[in-house]
Amino acid sequence: MQAWQFTGTHQPLALNEVPDPEPGPGEVVLEVKAAGLCHSDVGVLEDEGWLALLPVLPVTMGHEIAGVVTAVGQGVEGYAVGDRVGVCPTGGSGVAPGYGRDGGFAPLHRVPAVDLVRMPEGLPFELAAAGTDAGMTSYHAIAAIGGVKAGDKVAVIGLGGLGQIGARIAVVKGADVTAVEINEDVWPLAEAIGASRVVKDIAELAGGDFDLVVDYAGFGTTTAGAVDAIRRDGTIVVVGMGRLEATINTRDVILKQARILGSNGGTLEDVAEVYALFGSGAVQPQVTTIGFDEIPEGIERLKRGEVRGRLVALL
Repeated sequence: MQAWQFTGTHQPLALNEVPDPEPGPGEVVLEVKAAGLCHSDVGVLEDEGWLALLPVLPVTMGHEIAGVVTAVGQGVEGYAVGDRVGVCPTGGSGVAPGYGRDGGFAPLHRVPAVDLVRMPEGLPFELAAAGTDAGMTSYHAIAAIGGVKAGDKVAVIGLGGLGQIGARIAVVKGADVTAVEINEDVWPLAEAIGASRVVKDIAELAGGDFDLVVDYAGFGTTTAGAVDAIRRDGTIVVVGMGRLEATINTRDVILKQARILGSNGGTLEDVAEVYALFGSGAVQPQVTTIGFDEIPEGIERLKRGEVRGRLVALL
């Protein structure tokens, strides 16, 4: 089969011939139906710092995967040929597809069964793929780490592929959500999500006494501004890595007894919760679909900032 593989930093994706995978003990093989593209794919191609996560090269990229089980290895219980599943990239195996092992930019994908999440009936494959990383990461940050609940006053920074999902989850859970989005072209999405207001800069929310601020952008100044926006004993969850440093007013952190928490990935249970929300229609993320042959250009579109929501390749 053919697979889009990473061969080295600053090198284009290579379409290589690779053997069809066979399931080992505890593994299944999926016919990949959808594979999401992520900004981290841009990072892998551009930044040597990602090489530490890639023990074997070349490696088939793609860490947002949904498909149909086509073969089952010895010892696998609970899954059978024909089952529709997604792959949790931070699942029980502890080895992420597209990084520590071959990923989903290929027609077939070998995966440990402990990483699988069953798809609800009727859930489209493109949403299932987006739910494995974008949905999981969004949900984990705002619900599992942030603990959002009905009546909370919440600010969500960034309405990109993660923030749009996180903001909608908070609305569904009964929070009063203010969206912070620098790109005014995206503001109509805030209304569609159910946000009560939208502002351009977190600085506009200083003194707003928010219970929770989730920073899906992570541009340093956004995290610093969140300290000014929360109430005493308020919570800030940092998800985005737009910048890897922030200068924060520690006086206000101390006086407000601020809780500043990081959020990284999520769990199988988070993916299942996201699938339930997607399947019910309560959360409907923006998704643009492309073909398998368009994956390299799709990554370039992400790099150029031309994608709204999530980009998913259908195979």
